[in-house]
Amino acid sequence: MPGDVKISCRNIWKVFGDDPKGFMTAHNGSPSSEALAAEGYIGAVRDVSFDVHAGEILIIMGLSGSGKSTVIRCITRLNDPTTGEIIFDGRDILAANDQEMIELRRHKMGMVFQNFGLLPHRNVLSNVAFPLEVQGIERGQREARAREMIELVGLGGREEYFPRELSGGQQQRVGIARSLAVEPDVWFLDEPFSALDPLIRAEMQDEFIRLQKLLKKTIVFITHDFEEAIKLADRIGIMKDGRLVQLSTPEEMVLNPADEYVTRFTENAPRGRIVSARAIMERAKGKPKKANGAGVPADAKIGEIAEQVLNSSKPVTVVDENGFALGAISRERMASALFARDGL
Repeated sequence: MPGDVKISCRNIWKVFGDDPKGFMTAHNGSPSSEALAAEGYIGAVRDVSFDVHAGEILIIMGLSGSGKSTVIRCITRLNDPTTGEIIFDGRDILAANDQEMIELRRHKMGMVFQNFGLLPHRNVLSNVAFPLEVQGIERGQREARAREMIELVGLGGREEYFPRELSGGQQQRVGIARSLAVEPDVWFLDEPFSALDPLIRAEMQDEFIRLQKLLKKTIVFITHDFEEAIKLADRIGIMKDGRLVQLSTPEEMVLNPADEYVTRFTENAPRGRIVSARAIMERAKGKPKKANGAGVPADAKIGEIAEQVLNSSKPVTVVDENGFALGAISRERMASALFARDGL
């Protein structure tokens, strides 16, 4: 389960135009879409609030122009928000000066972007060690740390290679290793795999899952790909026209989309890999009792148990980790959960 709140964003607005702050003041901090359009302003991020918990992977997604990348740039203050509040580890980072933000990014934030951003004249070892060099860490120490990270991402033996000698997937691994070299508190990834071909992209997603199991980082990840989001995320936030439309677990989003826009994102989702037995079971009445015979685990995904349920003439019992019966799933409920657009 996620830990304490690591980042808290409250009522973030990022408005582009001649005088954004004056415009926001004139509209009491909450301009309408009509006001934005009429006065020639662009509301890239509009009144967005959310928390990021320690150890979770929060994925923010949406179509091009939805504001998802601008949100990350606001949190890291690569773009200052027009209005709002951002608390990072209990600290109001909008009150930090430029030097304090540089130090915060150097020591607390790791960033990976889709264009890799490798230095072409430096080899793999030097690229990964570069942020530690910027910190002033002596060569032996920074190279030792870089070698650890290179090994971690599966590039051991390629320390002397230059970026031009690596595949796209290998270059992205170097970018990941470099971002981890500073041991960041929070890891920001902006569409890190979108430039890769599908097979390499799938491999990098698997690698990402492996790394997270080892490192347990707090991660904010941007993507436009719902399949990628449900594979990686603890929670997903969907943005549209600068607003955060829904923020929930993948399962909750698939079962209870907030509106028609979210429904379109989720309608072709692989429900068998997202929805749990607990979510679709008919709950037992009264206090849970020890199950008679075998049952299916409550946290099992329905794709894992579908054959068992669909081949059973009677509802299949759903049990918790201690073997207590929580409810049951009939063939009809399973079929509805797997195939019906409207759910149960």
